[in-house]
Formats: sequence, structure tokens, C-alpha cells
Amino acid sequence: MWLKLFFLLLYFLVLFVLARFFEAVVWYETGIFATQLVDPVTLSFKKLKTILECRGLGYSGLAEKRDVRELVENSGDLMQGELYSALKNEKDQTGTDSSTTFSGEMHFYELVEDTKDGIWLVQVVAQDRNPLLSKANWGKMVQKVSQFGIRTGTFNCSSDSRYCHKRGWVKSTLIMSVPQTNASKGKVMLKEYNGRRIETEHIFKWMTAHVASRIKTIRFSQQLMEDWYQKEKQPVKMFLFAKLLQPPAFFSTLSIKFTGRIEFIFVDVRNWDNTSCLEEIGVQHMPSYILKTPEGIYRYGNSTGEFISLHAMDTFLRSVQPEVNDLFVLSLVMVNLMAWMDLFITQGATIKRFVVLISTLGTYNSLLIISWLPILGFLQLPYIENFYEYSLKLLRYADTTTIASWVRADWTFYSSHPALFLSTYLAHGLLIDYFEKKRRCGDEDQNANNLEWLSSLWDWYTSYLVHPIASFQNFPNESDWDDDPNFLLERLAFPDLWLHPLVPIDYIKNLPTWRFKCVHTEGTSPEDCDHNLQSKTMHNLSCDQDDHHCGTESPPRSCRRSEGSKSEEPWSAAEEQDTDWSQWPCDMLHCTECVVCLENFEINCLVMGLPCGHVFHQQCIVVWLAGGRHCCPVCRWPPYKKRPVRPGHVADPLEHD
Repeated sequence: MWLKLFFLLLYFLVLFVLARFFEAVVWYETGIFATQLVDPVTLSFKKLKTILECRGLGYSGLAEKRDVRELVENSGDLMQGELYSALKNEKDQTGTDSSTTFSGEMHFYELVEDTKDGIWLVQVVAQDRNPLLSKANWGKMVQKVSQFGIRTGTFNCSSDSRYCHKRGWVKSTLIMSVPQTNASKGKVMLKEYNGRRIETEHIFKWMTAHVASRIKTIRFSQQLMEDWYQKEKQPVKMFLFAKLLQPPAFFSTLSIKFTGRIEFIFVDVRNWDNTSCLEEIGVQHMPSYILKTPEGIYRYGNSTGEFISLHAMDTFLRSVQPEVNDLFVLSLVMVNLMAWMDLFITQGATIKRFVVLISTLGTYNSLLIISWLPILGFLQLPYIENFYEYSLKLLRYADTTTIASWVRADWTFYSSHPALFLSTYLAHGLLIDYFEKKRRCGDEDQNANNLEWLSSLWDWYTSYLVHPIASFQNFPNESDWDDDPNFLLERLAFPDLWLHPLVPIDYIKNLPTWRFKCVHTEGTSPEDCDHNLQSKTMHNLSCDQDDHHCGTESPPRSCRRSEGSKSEEPWSAAEEQDTDWSQWPCDMLHCTECVVCLENFEINCLVMGLPCGHVFHQQCIVVWLAGGRHCCPVCRWPPYKKRPVRPGHVADPLEHD
């Protein structure tokens, strides 16, 4: 997880550097920056109208270019970035229609009447009547209002005539829904268009007039000073000082989006003679967009990416005064971008990569939702208000810096160019894949193809469902069931009668391995030592036959105690004198025979010990364990579990289990 987070942060750093590189290229080719001001005098009449369309100002009564240019100047400074975005949006919106068709009363209520923070424009088509706007004019209207976040739809009364009769829609008309109050989650009022002219410009002017009426308007200096120094529950306010009849449409629609979070105020200074109050509060030129917070005032438009447009100001205000849903969406995007890094970090077959990716996406999103549930409950506590206010204060301090303005500008740039964002993410992932492949060059699994990996996945799945233990050995008589409660439950459940899941065999690499050696005394050679061990083994076999003939049971000769009762056979002491026990780990039992192959340990042969203390030929026990028999052949203790020591018991390395 931390590796993927590191790669994601590295990717964001690459995006930041790449944006600065693009700015340098544009400056080298054109000699201008996106933040450079544009003189409206140099623009054509068509481009000036495009700027007014994006800002949401009516120009139907303005026939000359000079009047249109003055309206642009009175609504705010024009920058190169805003001009580029306006021309690009006009080209992208050509031919698009995102209108909704309502199926009935419940559908209309869900989307329109139950929406508390948005604006709807609905064309109602009466039964057996023609629509008020033709298809071509309605398409133009949809394109005009959609750039301000206003959603559109069509309600045909033939689909639900009873609801139209209930509402009194006996003729085709236009309905606009706007939140009625400034409180969050307030009621919604429906306004019906009663104008005689059905041109798109007049309908849009009717809409903007109703939306602007919700914004608090100040027309006198005394009223401004009272409101400026007044302490209210809503500490964050957005002021617009301009010489306009009404605020631009983008400013009015933003007031609805941020209902309950930010108060929008329009100050009309057209007839003001005394401007001393403006100088007192820090307004230096017209028009001005001022964000007033408890920490001070912030002049919008002086930093990178702060254009006079809906999208740019919406990004700025969301960063300064976010809501919980904004933070959740941001965390959701970050988590999914981090999860997609698994597609490049995972090495091996292509199908394996996507299987791991789907698993990671499901895990990360589930954990994210589970993590947000207690956070939401925590934020609803009444004692958390001070913590929430201090958090917002720190966030406002951070988001009014120059670096934050660069980040917002990059966000706006890459969100308007999704192909560039996806291509850079793919290139970054391929570089990660290349370096991961170099780092894991010795891994055999990364060279497996899709068929081999699917075959291994199927083997693993079937083994997980059905994998019986091959040996049905009896439990030893001396078994310490109280050593491990989990092991006790496994034995009580009769593990030999049940099917067990496959256990990974990586633990075999960590088992202790050493060479079996003898102590060489004077006049004794390794061949003599080996001959002595063989002769002692023959003697042991004869003893075993005698014991069997007498019908008595004796413990295995392969694992005898070096210290114990007085009845211990004399051959054990002689054998221990020949074997070099100093090479053995301290927790291993002393024995000279492998119970898997029933052969003696030869000189310099590799032996391997299990956590229970029993020792075998290294090759014999590896074949035993790799075959799926994950238990000791003698005591059936799992070789991947460490044997616990009972309280008050001193572990004896020579003690037999």
C-alpha cells in the first residue's frame, strides 16, 4: 500500500512539472501566459459575445461592439486562459444534448422537486399540443444553460395526464425550479414562464432575473458598511463589486450550489459618488471579487487559474469551503488511482494482473466506505463544532497560497484534457512496470503465461476446496494438547476425517538445515565412524524384533533421550560419543535415523529439523512437506507453527516429545 501511495504522489509531482513545462512551451511560442490580461478592444465581436455567453450576461439589446466591450470590462478582467476555455467550450458543446425525459410524477419529483441545491428548466408538453420551443430552439436553450450547471428536461403530459391536470398544465409551457430559501436543504419553488416572446435570449434573461433575486443586493454605502462589519453565523462571504444591473449568471448559480456554506452578495456601485468606504475595506478597482473570511479578505482573480468563469470559481470555492461529500469524492478518486497502480506493480500474466486489480479495487473501496462511516458519525456530534471550525480555518490558510492556486489551475487543465491525463497515467504505469520487472528479474512467476497462471490458479482453487491429508497416522500417545488451544481444536475436530486447505510451502526455506557429522578421535576415520553407526543400527533392529516378539511396545529407536532414566540401553551412550552434537541446533532432538526413508544418517549428509524437534533427511522431509502433508511424520505437529513452551517448563534440547 505504501509503495502504491509513493508511486501516486510521484505521479502528481510529474503532472505538476509537466504543467509548468507546457506553460514554458506556450510562452516560448506565443510570448504570453494564461494569466496574462487580454484587451477586449483587440477581440472580434464574435469572441466578445462568446465571453458574455460564458459569464452569463445578456447582450440582446446591444448592437454595437463598443457596448459589448464595455459590458465585458464591467463584469471582470479577461485573461488568456479564460478566452481559451470559452472558445474550447463553445466548440465542444456543439451538437450535444443532455436533456432528460421524465416518465411520470415520481420521476419528476425525484429529480426536480427533491433537488435542493440545483436549478432545473423543464419544458412541459401538454397533451395533444405542440411544445413551446421547437426542437432546434430547445437544443440551443439546453446548450446555453448547461454551461452554468442548469439541468434540463422534458415532461410529456401524455405519459402522466393526471399529474399535469393536478398541476394545472393545460398548455405547453416552461417550468424552472429554484430553491426557495438560502438555508441548506430548503424548499423548492416552481416558476412558470409567462412571457410572450419565446426566443432563447428572453427566456434566459427571465431565468437569470429569478436566480439573481435570491442574492443579497447592496445599493448604498451605508448598507455595505453595516453588512461588512456585521457578525453572523455564516463567516464566509463572497462579494461582487461591479457596475452592472444584475450579477452574471455564473455568480448567481454558484450561490445556489454553495447554499448554507457561503453567502453571495452583489454590490451595485453604478450610482455611488462617495468611494471612501470602498477604499476602507480594501476594494481598489472595479469590478472586484472579494472573499471575506474570519482570517481576512482574499481578492479573487490575482492568482494563477482564477478566471471569471463558473468552473474556475467553483473549484476555488470548493477548496476553500468544502463539504463532506467533496472530501469523500476526493478520497474515492485517490484510493482508486492508487489501486490501479497494482496493474503495473504486479508482475506475471495479463490475466493475473487484472485479477489482482479487481481484488484490490474491491478491497480498497470497501475499506474506504467502512472508514467513512465512523467519520460521518463523529462529525455529527455536537461537541465537534470547534474542531470542525479549526479544520476549516487551517484549510483556508492553505488554499489561499500561491502553491494552492497552481494546484487548482493544474486540476482545471487536466480535467479539461482527460486524454492527456490518461496517457500520462499510462506512461507512468509502464515505467513502473519496467522498473519492477528489472527489480524482480529472478522471479520465475513473472515469466508465466496466461494459460500457466490460470492452470496454477485452478490447482490452487481446487486444492483449497478439496485437499485431503495423505497420511492417516494415529495420534502419538504422549501429545501435549494443552500446548496450543488452536491445535487442540484441530485435533478434536478429527483432522484426518476432514478436507484441509492448501498451505503455502514458503516456510520450508526457513527450516534449519545442517550436515550430520561424527566426532573423530585418534585412530578413527570417517569410514570407521560410519561403519560403527551401521553396526549399531543392525543391533537396534534385532532389539526391535525382540521387543515385537515379546509383545511389548518401545519408543522409536531413532529418537532417544541422552539424559533420562537409568534403564536406558548402553548403545545410546556409545552412539552419542561418536556423533558430533555440537553442530545441531539446541532445540533439536538427538537421533541418527530418518523415519521417512528408515535409513541412517550418513556422514556429511544434509539433515533438516522441524519446529517440534524431530530431524530427517533434508530431501526426504522436503518431498514429504511439498506433497501436501503439512505435519511432522512422528508427532504430526504443523511445521509452519512454532512449538510453544509450557509455563514452568525448561526446554531441554534432548527431550523427546
